[in-house]
Amino acid sequence: MRPLFALVFFLCFFGSLQAQKIAELKVPLSASAPGIEIPLSINLDDITLLPDSTIALIEVNKGKRTAVPFQIENKGVRILYWMVLPDGSKQKTYELVNQKPEAFNNRLTITRNDGTLFIQAGDKKLLGYTYKTMYPPAGVDTAFKRSGFIHPLNTPNGQSLTRIQAPDHYHHYGLWNPWTHVLFEGQQVDFWNLKDRKGTVRFANFVSTNAGPVFGDYQVVHDHVAFAKDGSEKVAMNELQSVRIYQPIHAQDYYIMDITIQLNCASNSPVVLEEYRYGGLGWRATEKWNDNNSEILTSEGKTRKNADGSKARWCIVQGSLDADYGGAVMMSYPTNYNYPEPLRIWPEKMNGRGDVYANFSPTKDRDWPLQPGNDYVLKYRFLVFNGKYNKEKAEVAWNNFANPPKVVVKTTK
Repeated sequence: MRPLFALVFFLCFFGSLQAQKIAELKVPLSASAPGIEIPLSINLDDITLLPDSTIALIEVNKGKRTAVPFQIENKGVRILYWMVLPDGSKQKTYELVNQKPEAFNNRLTITRNDGTLFIQAGDKKLLGYTYKTMYPPAGVDTAFKRSGFIHPLNTPNGQSLTRIQAPDHYHHYGLWNPWTHVLFEGQQVDFWNLKDRKGTVRFANFVSTNAGPVFGDYQVVHDHVAFAKDGSEKVAMNELQSVRIYQPIHAQDYYIMDITIQLNCASNSPVVLEEYRYGGLGWRATEKWNDNNSEILTSEGKTRKNADGSKARWCIVQGSLDADYGGAVMMSYPTNYNYPEPLRIWPEKMNGRGDVYANFSPTKDRDWPLQPGNDYVLKYRFLVFNGKYNKEKAEVAWNNFANPPKVVVKTTK
């Protein structure tokens, strides 16, 4: 064999080995509407045990092969995530190949500053999570201090959708997750109304943070602390809260935020989250909104006039933001307790001007007993946007959350 020919043969053969197909992934999109990207995932360990550094994801479309940004999460099992954009086609085809992946920039990054963790897209801060204890303004009862909440939650254009320590409710902290009437060891505890000094929720620890080309996220532990009359304290519930932001690849006017809340009893004592008109994941909205420049629409066609107490799969909360417009679609997952969940929506003339507050409250019409040794999980998605959303777009967004396309995997033997 001539030396030059042998060299070419070797390089071609070696290259083909390097780009060996591991699996073909087919994603049906016939039920998906164009426009809103969908986070997808596969269990990588079920497909290959090759190292992460030797795996690439390729989209195959009419003979054209395009490298796709992906991110691998490893928490005991490797899960590979990527984003798919429905474009009217009935199916997307991808390949997992054995080759060095293309280096994609981290579209999402995580920074910390003065007790707040930020998830950023470029130089834009999308979300701030405050883990330090924040005290109320001078002269206000220090019982209102709190840690472990989201503020600001910003639109893609940078306007805050949240508010903290409003003078009418100093215990409101942006986007936060306390419970109101709780039975624990024979006493009724209130983790929400801090002035009553019956309980609070505190940041305890970070579990993990991740940032990459597809998502940025953090996991934290919150202690739900009961106060006894003698001044002693006891943790009644542990909460593992996971917050993840997916940044679309083909759009700049929205992003996706997933919040997963895992609750369990912190001791051998059971906990009952008792029926009450509000409790759970609450959103105190920006002070820029009032009854005249904002609107609410639920999956069942309810508006601010009649949404309170109704049940919903999703709820649009949106309004004017200076010379702009924006908001979020709040979505509840079908496995959540008391799904479809009841809503707590403030009345139209709240505080005389129509301040906005929205809350999925699974215990609004029934108790939720928690037993030691069990985990209880609530999943929510927020599609945060600039512009204006209608029921059709909200329904697509919810369906992408509740019923994402099933990835069909065919491995190479």
